[in-house]
Amino acid sequence: MRALASLASWVSRHRRGVVGAWIVLVVAGSYFSLHQGDRLSGGGWTIPGSQSQKTDTALAHFPAYDGDPFAVLIDARSPDAARAALVRVRAVVSRYPYLHAAGPPQRFRDGNAVLVPYRLTGKDEVDFGTTLRKAVVSDAGGAKTRVLGDGAAWSNFEAIAKQQLAKGEAVGFPIVLVVLLLAFGTAVAALAPLLLAVVAVLLTGAVIYLLSSEYEMSIYVTNMASMIGIGVAVDYSLFIVSHYRADVARLGDRTVALQRALASAGTAVTYSGATVVVSLAGLFLVPITALRSMAIGAIVVVSIAVLTAVTLLPALLSLAGERIERFRIPFGRGPAGESSDAFWHAWSQRVMRRPLLCFSLGAALLLLVASPLMSLRTQTRNLDQLPKNSEVRAATVRAAQLAGPGFLGPIDLVTDDHAAALAVYAAVKRVPELASVTPPVASHGSGEYLVQAVPAVDVQNDAGRRVHARVTTVARAAVAGRDASLVIGGVTAHNEDVNHALASARWKIIAFILSVSYLILLLLLRSVLLPLKAVVMNLLSVGAAYGVLVMVFQWGWLDWTGYNSPGYLDSLVPVLVLAVTFGLSMDYEVFLLTRIREFHAEGIGNEAAVGEGLAASARVITAAALIMVGVFAAFAIFGAPSLKETGVGLAVAIFVDATVTRLVIVPATMRLLGEWNWWLPQPLERLFDRAHVSATR
Repeated sequence: MRALASLASWVSRHRRGVVGAWIVLVVAGSYFSLHQGDRLSGGGWTIPGSQSQKTDTALAHFPAYDGDPFAVLIDARSPDAARAALVRVRAVVSRYPYLHAAGPPQRFRDGNAVLVPYRLTGKDEVDFGTTLRKAVVSDAGGAKTRVLGDGAAWSNFEAIAKQQLAKGEAVGFPIVLVVLLLAFGTAVAALAPLLLAVVAVLLTGAVIYLLSSEYEMSIYVTNMASMIGIGVAVDYSLFIVSHYRADVARLGDRTVALQRALASAGTAVTYSGATVVVSLAGLFLVPITALRSMAIGAIVVVSIAVLTAVTLLPALLSLAGERIERFRIPFGRGPAGESSDAFWHAWSQRVMRRPLLCFSLGAALLLLVASPLMSLRTQTRNLDQLPKNSEVRAATVRAAQLAGPGFLGPIDLVTDDHAAALAVYAAVKRVPELASVTPPVASHGSGEYLVQAVPAVDVQNDAGRRVHARVTTVARAAVAGRDASLVIGGVTAHNEDVNHALASARWKIIAFILSVSYLILLLLLRSVLLPLKAVVMNLLSVGAAYGVLVMVFQWGWLDWTGYNSPGYLDSLVPVLVLAVTFGLSMDYEVFLLTRIREFHAEGIGNEAAVGEGLAASARVITAAALIMVGVFAAFAIFGAPSLKETGVGLAVAIFVDATVTRLVIVPATMRLLGEWNWWLPQPLERLFDRAHVSATR
């Protein structure tokens, strides 16, 4: 692309100024990046217009039930110790006028344990959860005092997520460095991609901090941006550096090599980044603020990664000059010989001699791996995102043993007619597996009435959903034929609303990603059939990722290793894996097809172009895939359950795309299609020529 070649020349002439500008940005953004966690939220999961959202709005008219639920659990060795702890808790709580009692203390174990319910209004529940935990949590005086509730759980998760992020990066960065050293053979060349990853992730943190002042950003954003940012920043710079070094070895002119690298690999990086951004933008079709904020974080880090790859990286390469070949390491590879790799030439020839057989075997393998997705099962269990021994989860389990598993997940039923409320109460209290049902409570001034049912089972598992369904059925039957409204909320209702929103948006996301990605690749490859092949292959990669997720986390095929599979996927994961995988797995397809097109544009035949393109890109794609898989695996090991599932899904998709797709299906299909690979209708070709749209110009 001429624009990127011109950009390379400009950056080379102003390299010190470009590097200086990036240094200023990094220094200015460091403070904000390090404090991004201060503004992140555990909320953002409300579905506009849903039953649970309408119920939450109605509860504002019931002061005793309004606000975010919290509870303090005191588990002491004696009644005296419990009473002393309760006095301390009340003294602390009195400092917070926005935290009010939601009922009398409940006593258990002959007074040795006390559960005190509260409601929070007018404050962010996660920020206050952190404040309250710091003030209340104690083991003093022979009494364990703990804070419970969603706000406390997300506060606990936020602290643990920072530790998980540090562990993931501590493992991920060394993996990246080792692969880069082996791929490039010199320390200087290997450090450039790593530097870009640090810059992209750090500046994204600063942007997240600034955005969070105007937009609710989920606490998942930091881990998501770091996991994706490290992978794409290193991959993009790896493509450009490898192309640059190969051209220097072949041409001997570093300025021309930089222009060619940015015109070729830089174009592939730009279009690949655009595909990733488009895929992530599909998440905005889901009406969940937390998920949209995750998409924003990932889009920001990918955009910054592309920007650093086409500006900062060329400036660094220009400054390094011949020093890029310094500090060679044993076993490393040099830049020469990229387009004459005998092994990859021989491999492509073997595949293209039997294209139909190879295509059939490759596609059949991916379809087989993808087949378990037909039994995919999702759930939303927020507490499961915490380790079993974590402070809030352990305390919640203990409280459930004392007060019953449904104590923090009541079913709220609100109607605007007193007679209807009495009918609902009479019907609901006959439902089995309920611990208690409160008689109708009148609101303050809105003419509404609340009936609250507390399940005797865990509200976030199958039993809780069955109880909620029974309560819903009998309550709606009780108001049938009456001129009365009824809204039903609570933890189970909220989780079901989230599940429904995510599941119903899946096909919309697929249609959006497929159509827009096809158009982007049409512009890049100037071909009608190659983009179609690419999006179909990516669908197979996503399907394979789903299949492995079901095998590991739902069916428990790796439980023999000591891992305890949950038996379901977090409801957020399939949508995230779909959007992120589709974008990231396109990287290697774009880079490979761009290289093949370059050789074909030089006048050689289709089969020869495929062989040359595969050989020219084999080593860099293999290194890039190893980096991506290593980074995702590191986060899968140390992350929360939903992050483990996301990391495994992404790692599988990248592995599949870099092996079965690249090594077997791409050369086989390109041999079967022959010159049809490059077919473009004449009107489109003339339009692209006038707009200078091409992968090789």
